[in-house]
Amino acid sequence: MVETSSATPGVTSRREATRQKLYEAAVTLIAEQGFSATTVDEIAERAGVAKGTVYYNFASKSVLFEELLRHGVGLLTTSLQEAAERTGREGGRTVDALDAMVRAGLEFIARYPAFTQLYVAELWRTNRAWQPTLMVVRRQVVAVIEDVLRAGVARGELSGEIDVSLTAAALVGMVLVAALDWQSFQPERSLDDVHAALSRLLQGRVGGRG
Repeated sequence: MVETSSATPGVTSRREATRQKLYEAAVTLIAEQGFSATTVDEIAERAGVAKGTVYYNFASKSVLFEELLRHGVGLLTTSLQEAAERTGREGGRTVDALDAMVRAGLEFIARYPAFTQLYVAELWRTNRAWQPTLMVVRRQVVAVIEDVLRAGVARGELSGEIDVSLTAAALVGMVLVAALDWQSFQPERSLDDVHAALSRLLQGRVGGRG
């Protein structure tokens, strides 16, 4: 979150810590019982703060939820970018960067399962006031992968016939759906195991090629 320049480091740090508590409380409660059923009182109680603190930081529950979406997707986008950049510095190919992003996505989902469940559920709703915000943050995630795909095409590592936007969206969807299935129905699998399976899909070796 961007703070005004007049705030001192100590004040900014405390406010960010409070906001983080509110984010975590809100995402857990809303994932458990839905947005409409979750009250500001419950969010405040779960976060261990006064109700007025919620309204001091966010104008309403809806504003809190929109900021929650931006905050969570911002963390995800940063992790994907860092994975791709790290691979580039190490001399990896485009497919290596994409593979690193797949792992980064799985690690994010494993760390923030409630947020991921909430994000996926909201993608399918069309009657929310924050739908424009949701579309913006979805675009941010897909755009990071599009950039890597376009760079791969430019370097001749990927076919120029690739549909960049659809492929990027498909990769995001693959990771989200596979990870949620893993956590809900196959929790005995390790992250390494799930990553290895998706890596084989990514590299086109599902049929045993390569």
